[in-house]
Amino acid sequence: MIEQVPLVDYLVLGDGGQYLVAHECGACGARFFDRRNACAACGGTQFATVRVATEGVVRAFTIVSLAAPGIPVPFVASVVDCDGTSVRGNLVNVEPSPEHVKLGMKVRLTTVPVGTDSGGTEAIGFGFEPLGSSSTAMEDDDGR
Repeated sequence: MIEQVPLVDYLVLGDGGQYLVAHECGACGARFFDRRNACAACGGTQFATVRVATEGVVRAFTIVSLAAPGIPVPFVASVVDCDGTSVRGNLVNVEPSPEHVKLGMKVRLTTVPVGTDSGGTEAIGFGFEPLGSSSTAMEDDDGR
């Protein structure tokens, strides 16, 4: 079996599935993916680790056509609202064009291999993939 490690600390890989975790402020409920000494929203200092929803809605996106050497383009960078938690991540398994990516599109968390080291350990990243067709997702959001 190939050993896998998450690319970021807030990606959990395991028998219970893959998901993201955030640090939630005990005072105001703001969520952060990086470690905090104090909440940027209210100054609170007590945090709990919480599981982030694995499905969400695209709230913002851009199609990236110029990147660092070795990074394949084009790709879609997005902000996904996962039940109130904003997550930045690339959209995968979708054509990177305005005809295929829409605001309000429903997506789900997925994992992707991003590289393997000389010892055979595979680094795993995350992205979001569409749930059904984008036209259906938009129709559902509009209530039609």
